[in-house]
Formats: sequence, C-alpha cells, structure tokens
Amino acid sequence: MNVKALLTDVLREIKPKDKHIEREAATMLRRINEQLKKDKLKAKAMSGGSIAKNTYLVYDHDCDIFVQFDQKYCDEDIAALLGSSLRKIFPSLITLHGSRDYYQLRNKLNFEIVPVLAIKKAQDAINITDCSPLHVAWVKKFPKLADEIRLTRAFCKANGVYGAESYIQGFSGHVIDVITIYYGGFLHLLKAAQKWKEKTVVDYYNIHKGKALRYLNKSKLVSPLVVIDPIEPLRNAAASVSQEKFYLFIQKAKEFLKHPSKEHFIKREFSLDLLEQKAKGKKLILLKAMPTEGKEDVVGAKLLKAFTFIRDEAKQYGFTLHEAGWYWDKEHEAVYDYILDKVPLAPSFVRQGPPVSMTTYVENFRKMHKETFVEKGRICATIKRDHVLPENFIKSLLVHPYLKDKAKKIVITTI
Repeated sequence: MNVKALLTDVLREIKPKDKHIEREAATMLRRINEQLKKDKLKAKAMSGGSIAKNTYLVYDHDCDIFVQFDQKYCDEDIAALLGSSLRKIFPSLITLHGSRDYYQLRNKLNFEIVPVLAIKKAQDAINITDCSPLHVAWVKKFPKLADEIRLTRAFCKANGVYGAESYIQGFSGHVIDVITIYYGGFLHLLKAAQKWKEKTVVDYYNIHKGKALRYLNKSKLVSPLVVIDPIEPLRNAAASVSQEKFYLFIQKAKEFLKHPSKEHFIKREFSLDLLEQKAKGKKLILLKAMPTEGKEDVVGAKLLKAFTFIRDEAKQYGFTLHEAGWYWDKEHEAVYDYILDKVPLAPSFVRQGPPVSMTTYVENFRKMHKETFVEKGRICATIKRDHVLPENFIKSLLVHPYLKDKAKKIVITTI
C-alpha cells in the first residue's frame, strides 16, 4: 500500500461518519441562545474549536462553545453574566478559572463554554480568548486542508505531542492548524520537519519578512519552534512547545516517512507488558502518584514536576537512567516508570573540589568534608553513598519536602 492509499485508509477511520457530535453541539447552542435571549443579553453562542473548523476526529468528545458578547459589555464581567445565565438551565455547571473564568458541562459531550467579546480584529481584544473566533474563521478559509489537519491532529495525539497544557508542552490545536496549512498538508509538513532546526520560524503571511527573531519580544522566543499567529503577528503561537516535544515530533515524522503504517496513528495506552519487554535485563521501577484536587492543567503540572524531580535526582546521584516516562488518564493515579541499570553503584565516590591554589574555596571544602586529599592539583574527598540501589534511593526521595504538594501520595508499586 502506498502512502497516499494508507492515509486515505486512516482518514476513513478517524473522520466521523455521521453528524451526531455536530447535532449535539447544535442542540447545546440552541439552548444557550434561547436562555441568553430570555435574559435579554446581547450575546450569541457559536461553535468553536475543531467542530467549527470541521477538523474534529471520530473519538473527540470535547466541544468548545464561544459566547460572543456585544462590545457594550466591554467594561463588565462577561464571565459572571454568562455563568448566571447558564446556571438557570445547567445546575451542574462547573466553573474553571483562567485569565477569564469559563465553564464546563459534561453531557454526552464535554462542553467548554467560553465568554468572549465580539471583535473584528485582534487589536480590539481585551482578553486573549477574544481572538479564538478569529482563529476559527481563519482556518475555515482553507476547507480543502481540513482532512490534512485531521491527519496531523491524529498523528500528534498518537505520538504524545498534542496539547499546549503546561504538563504536556506540546503542539496546540491552533499550532497544528497553522503549520499544516503553511506547509500545504500532512505529508509536506512531515517532510519539512526533517529540516527543522531550533528557532525555525513559520510565518504564513511573511509578515516579518524573515526577521521575526529580531522583531519579536525575546520572551516570546523561548520555544524551539516559532509560529507567527496569522491573526496576532506579534504572538508566537508555539510558545508552549518544549524542546522534548519539538524533537519528538521530528523523530516520529522521520519514523513514519521511513516506514509508513497505521501504527503511527494509534495512541499507545499504558502497558506493563511493553515496559517489561523494554526493561529486559535492566531494572524497572514503577510509581503511582495520586493527583491533588484542582484544575486539570495545574494538577498535571504538579504531577510532571514530581516525575521530573525524581528522574533528575536519580541521574544526579549517579544512577544510569535508560528511559523514563509517565502516563496519566486524568481520571486515576498517574504512573511513573524508570528503567535503570541493575548493577548497584559503588559504595563510595570521589568528589573533586577546587584547585589547591584557590585557598579560600579549599578551606571551605575542608570544612564540609572531614577527610580530604589532593589529586592532580585539586582538593578531593571520598564520599560514602547512603544508597547503592535505585529503588532504595527513590524510596528515600518520596518523603522529600519538594514533593509534598505535588501529589497526595506517591508509592512504589513495582521493582
């Protein structure tokens, strides 16, 4: 099967065959708009996100709804106005806090209902979310690329690089839209990614004439990929993309182009069997972390920090870490996995201090260590390790003060 035939086959599986999601969204829009009218609010609910752009996937269960308020409300708390109206028809409405409060409703779909001001250009936005309908309108200018965006979304979801949340640091839906459109399709994007270097710039309208890195505020250039927002040209839409996810995307693109298959579009769920196969001949340590209460992004960021802390501390202590990863389905405990050498560390190691010519620093080093010696012109000390096995070291870390607020509880489940 050639690549084009393969992608056609993939599309048959990921593209919705009926319109039930759109029907559910339309019903929700009607109910919200009826209530807004009853409350005499000059506002209108509209579909947002991938449903509005016709790029949603068969397994998508999240639906964004923007409620656009007339400019006459620019000095009012439109989030409070919307919440008051929605609760009259949805008593189980959940309030989520952000730069402006928004709402969540779990029905047959998971709805996020976002209050925005009706604007015609990005410069008129009071809040970043006000620009969201403009993003939708921009993508809808390229209907022939809708299925290409679907392929990119499915590929990124399957390979763990989808999502701008702080605990994922990957490609947002908006960034996926822009880069797929910029390169003219899914395959073109993957091929182009092979040439990406850090600080690659994607500027659809060439607004910055190849000089975006000079013109943009340095605070917006921390990410390895710079995607000029076609609606807000002074914004790097890819600011949340980490180095890890940037290079992972490039790696997965390379793997697909070398060996195209449907496997690249299938998300791997947590599998103990697979981890045990990977860890054959090595030591696999699994931990379970019980999430704290709170907003998903904040809770996820704490879980990521705990995972990273344990990983980095183990490496710094001297253990050889072959692989580490974590999995969280947002409903249960997070699982951390670390694959390390089975061979214990030596019971002690030599810590090098400053050159003997640096007398002040040498004196401080001697105060810290009872027994010292000179080797190759440096003051040194032999340090006895408290732990030589990684499982014992990681157990000792679980009571570290840094982890106290990152999870309710973290326990080792498999060694």
